[in-house]
Amino acid sequence: MVGDSKVSWDGAGRRARTVPPGRYAPLAHDPGFLLLRKRFLVAAASVTAAFFGWYAVYVALSAFARGFMARRVAGHVNVALLLGLLQFASTFLLAWAYVAYARRRLDPLAEDLRSRCPSAPGDEVTR
Repeated sequence: MVGDSKVSWDGAGRRARTVPPGRYAPLAHDPGFLLLRKRFLVAAASVTAAFFGWYAVYVALSAFARGFMARRVAGHVNVALLLGLLQFASTFLLAWAYVAYARRRLDPLAEDLRSRCPSAPGDEVTR
């Protein structure tokens, strides 16, 4: 809660924050939690890098390859329009891929941790 943490100074004169251990502090060093955190960070970083990389390619092509982007594909539809529409499609594809990965690789680990962690009254998750 607000005001529960205390500010102290470490030996090097830097400000150090000490937080009182909570009910979930023991889980922070649990191998299952560490694996869950690692898998989440790798998945989130991969999806983010893929999205921003693809977006950077689109922006770079729009800025520096105007002739290529203006090339007509069919009728009044050009490459820029198709790549712009692919931006939307790739966003949904990446979101779907992340959800599928999370259900398959993250949710079982989280459920295992949740079952091993004692819960306080009122902490039940309603699904």
